[in-house]
Amino acid sequence: MNILIIGGGGREHSVARSISISKNCNKIYILPGNAGTAELGENIEGDVNDFNLIKKTVLSNQISVVFVGPEDPIVNGIYDFFKKEQLLKDILIVAPGKRAAKLEGSKDFAKVFMKKNNIPTAKHSTFSKETIQQAYSFLDQMKPPYVLKADGLAAGKGVLILNTLNEAKKELDNMLLKNKFGKASNRVVIEEFLDGIELSCFVLTNGKDYKVLPFAKDYKKIGEADTGLNTGGMGAVSPVPFLDEKLKIKIEEKIIKPTVQGIQDERMDYIGFIFIGLIKVKDEPYVIEYNVRMGDPETEVVFPRIKSDILDFLLALETDNFPLLDLDIDSRAAATVMLVSGGYPLAYEKHIPISGLRDINQSIVFHAGTKTQDNKILTNGGRVLAITSFGETINKATDTCYKEIQKISFKGMSFRKDIGFDL
Repeated sequence: MNILIIGGGGREHSVARSISISKNCNKIYILPGNAGTAELGENIEGDVNDFNLIKKTVLSNQISVVFVGPEDPIVNGIYDFFKKEQLLKDILIVAPGKRAAKLEGSKDFAKVFMKKNNIPTAKHSTFSKETIQQAYSFLDQMKPPYVLKADGLAAGKGVLILNTLNEAKKELDNMLLKNKFGKASNRVVIEEFLDGIELSCFVLTNGKDYKVLPFAKDYKKIGEADTGLNTGGMGAVSPVPFLDEKLKIKIEEKIIKPTVQGIQDERMDYIGFIFIGLIKVKDEPYVIEYNVRMGDPETEVVFPRIKSDILDFLLALETDNFPLLDLDIDSRAAATVMLVSGGYPLAYEKHIPISGLRDINQSIVFHAGTKTQDNKILTNGGRVLAITSFGETINKATDTCYKEIQKISFKGMSFRKDIGFDL
């Protein structure tokens, strides 16, 4: 069968690689794709939010399965679009419906959902510019550091952690009154700071049954020791060493089961992945956020560890067979290190030639922001490449990543040199 993958980053390259080796896969199309996905299938130019173009692509290429990678088309209702279109309604689209997508599209909606379903999360409240005085009062009652979150989508950069009350109030003004994150910060969620260690949980679900994928830990800050600005992600590791059986059971009982049950109770359309951003405080798990799709760069360590035919699981989502399938997971550790453009996550140059990619033989190279021009591979984004390696331990996996990275170069190339070292 023919598969369409929506998106053009490292996540989509990783998904394309896993699907390409499925016995059920005939041909993969990727919209818009990148230089890496072009080696696995056919890239199609276009915008991930151009649903009419996606419809045309599906029909003209006899697509059976559509896998939606990024959050924008999901939050904008691509699932609902397919179900309303007579010619598309029977196509399997791996994405939740628009109402379920509010779990990611609105931090406030997610917090209300958590409260309703008794899912542990930080103390919080939501404010708009009309209630900014109440927001100041709420901050006065909080202890530092102060956490401010843009309610809407802000490309992973809408969360601020401030150390002083004055800084918090100033940034609150910037978000609510000066549109720091555009429409995303029309409302701001202020929440208590939870002191602990973060991890990422991934669940594949049909809104009733679910499979828990390998856990991962990602690294968001641009600088070593988690310093500097937030990014879309600078690296990730899987499995998570501090995740013991006791904590895993707590996560499933206190968070995963009530999340899926809440989705079912509210009759949300859900075919796809739930990312649950967690923090372990002492020995208890709390939810930081939901995403309604796979994370990036976590996918670059999670999907390579899945030995099962991932397409079998996707095809089973709408059947009674889904709960009967068992995931086969590679026991080895995986690590990925993101190579980024100079200046990222602020201003950076594009279209810079990349050398050394053909010399990589011990790692998997996932393209995140690349393009092909005149038979050369060029940078085409802030996050450029994810270098993924296996090892008996996380340290051995990261050692391989860093050795292989020495073979790659492009002007301004930067990366974190401490992925996994805190573990």
